[in-house]
Amino acid sequence: MKQILQSLKTGHIELAEVPVPGVKAGALLIKTSRSLISLGTERMLLNFGKAGWVDKARQQPDKVKQVLQKVKTDGLMPTVNAVFNKLDQPLAPGYSNAGTVLQVGAGVSGFKVGDRVVSNGNHAEVVCVGANLCARIPDTVDDTAASFTVVSSIALEGVRLINPTLGESVAVIGLGLIGLLTCQILQANGCRVIGFDFGADKVALAREYGVSAYDISKGDCPVALAMNFSRGHGVDAVIITAATTSNDPIQQAPQMCRKRGRVVLVGVVGLNVSRDDFYKKEITFQVSCSYGPGRYEKEYEEQGLDYPIGFVRWTEQRNFEAVLDLMAAGKLRTQELVSHEINFSEAQEAYRLVSEGKNILGLVLAYDGQVDLKMQSVALHELPHIDHAAGEKAVVGFIGAGNYAGGMLIPAFAKTGAILKTIASSGGVSGTHVGSKHGFAISTTDTERVFKDPEINTVIITTRHGSHARLVIEAINSGKNVFVEKPLCLSYSELEEIKSAYYKAAQTKPVRLMVGFNRRFSPLTQLGKQSLAGGNAPCSIIITVNAGQIPADHWAHDFKSGGGRIIGEGCHFIDLVRYLTGQQITSVQAAAMTDPLAQGHFPDTVTITLTCKDGSIGTIHYFANGSKDFAKERIEVFSGGRIMQLDNFKSLNYFGWPGAKNHSLWAQDKGQEACVAAFVDSIEKGLECPIAFAEIAEVSRITLQAGGLPD
Repeated sequence: MKQILQSLKTGHIELAEVPVPGVKAGALLIKTSRSLISLGTERMLLNFGKAGWVDKARQQPDKVKQVLQKVKTDGLMPTVNAVFNKLDQPLAPGYSNAGTVLQVGAGVSGFKVGDRVVSNGNHAEVVCVGANLCARIPDTVDDTAASFTVVSSIALEGVRLINPTLGESVAVIGLGLIGLLTCQILQANGCRVIGFDFGADKVALAREYGVSAYDISKGDCPVALAMNFSRGHGVDAVIITAATTSNDPIQQAPQMCRKRGRVVLVGVVGLNVSRDDFYKKEITFQVSCSYGPGRYEKEYEEQGLDYPIGFVRWTEQRNFEAVLDLMAAGKLRTQELVSHEINFSEAQEAYRLVSEGKNILGLVLAYDGQVDLKMQSVALHELPHIDHAAGEKAVVGFIGAGNYAGGMLIPAFAKTGAILKTIASSGGVSGTHVGSKHGFAISTTDTERVFKDPEINTVIITTRHGSHARLVIEAINSGKNVFVEKPLCLSYSELEEIKSAYYKAAQTKPVRLMVGFNRRFSPLTQLGKQSLAGGNAPCSIIITVNAGQIPADHWAHDFKSGGGRIIGEGCHFIDLVRYLTGQQITSVQAAAMTDPLAQGHFPDTVTITLTCKDGSIGTIHYFANGSKDFAKERIEVFSGGRIMQLDNFKSLNYFGWPGAKNHSLWAQDKGQEACVAAFVDSIEKGLECPIAFAEIAEVSRITLQAGGLPD
């Protein structure tokens, strides 16, 4: 199928061929008939993409600060690579879509195949969207009008926040698409509306809707006009829908309000606020968040958890429904707002108008092509010849195409010379982009294709943690070697199932099972291990991990998908203790800091104490409450009157260690490439897996205990 993708690096717009997505649980698979280009958002993204590096930095000063911090702790090249990888990822624009339901995901009620629906889907021939972000279209509303629903809901949410009552006077600053929709919704609510803009055409259209609209480019004072409109009292509320860097709207809004008036910001304007203007009149100021309660809430949008109507009357979905009801009743007109309706195949022309066009309101994309739902795979490159007579060659299928896979693992596998055949991703966009960049033959949204392909002998799993065990077992049962990005699993029962599958396969066709414990493969870790090999004394190891905070709603905190941060990332450092001591871990204890701000997810400020068979001990301080200015990881080893310190995988220093030489690297090296190379070598040279399965199983079990799961 076709989908519009934009490069954040260059701003280039591409009508790309990507696999048809599969329907997810809690979602609808929708064939698009119309989608609306959001001029404000998409023009801003186009301009950002086309901007030079300096202008990009000026537009995102917070990101610049993060980059400088990363340079300080990780080094220049890892930071440059991370920034380039981020900007290289394609953006899928569009969020106001109308179409027909093709498939209904598990757990969805209230929709059926053939329903006409609106959604916040992208500009693509087929989209998969959570059911709470969809609403049925009334029979009397055509698809072109319906494509305005989501954008109209942005306007509606702004109106809801000022809580207007019948007869109130409201000013709308900015009469673009959302401004004109806002005016109509206010009128439907019984309000008197005055509007301001610099465009004569927009002002004229607003007047057609019955708005007292003024072109302030002619020099009229909007504050004076609003005071006159409100019979000298000041308007009851102001909604700012303008898009400008000027501070004028935020300064004029409180001045044109009555005492205790309300100001709501829907657009994007300068925010150099005069405290005096708001203070003297006790003006209420609020910023509207998109299209209603539920926005950016994963439980609502992705997991389908609705809010009870008795407590949250207007959610995103119910705002969609309210907009569609207004359209059906003829109280929200959109036909005058359609500047152009362009065939989807001419997307480049549409975005030329977005970038260069003036006096444009609604750009609607019309889809008329047929889509084959079975086309869940697309060819990217010709597959290299596989010479089976020359010995085993690693033929790779990747499952997952996220940031770490695209920025680190896939380039590492490509460097080994392994044959990259198939990459599977849930939506198809990331897999197609990364796969095309690194020479994969096929991009697919059908994960089963990887397991069923007889040529693929190695499966790489880089999905969210909750799916690891299931995919590992399926790969083993398919006779494939497996490299799974940590952790191996999230429960003891999963661990036992993996062990059962592994040992069963070993009786007929042994496979290699590798977990991406890359830190043991770091060149500095390897040097440290060699230094320890010369002594017989037990070790005391202290590992300090300045993990930093992540948002409370991050998937890593959710046990079903992430397992918590200790299981998800702490396993790296448990494995490091196991590797450096070379001894079986016999006991584990964990003490977590009580943090009332971290309620609702597993603790992520934890001290883990390990005891090894030879008496060695390891203490892992995994802390989320530190400063980003401090290095992320430090390993200190005390043994026989000597000390070794490995600082952030950039420097290795010895204290009281005769003959040892300190080492320092130009850039941080956590061993990712060496880890992957060792795994591929084991396949192609017939060697044992770089980490013994018994050791992987041991570290996984200890990790589950450290993560708070009772044995």
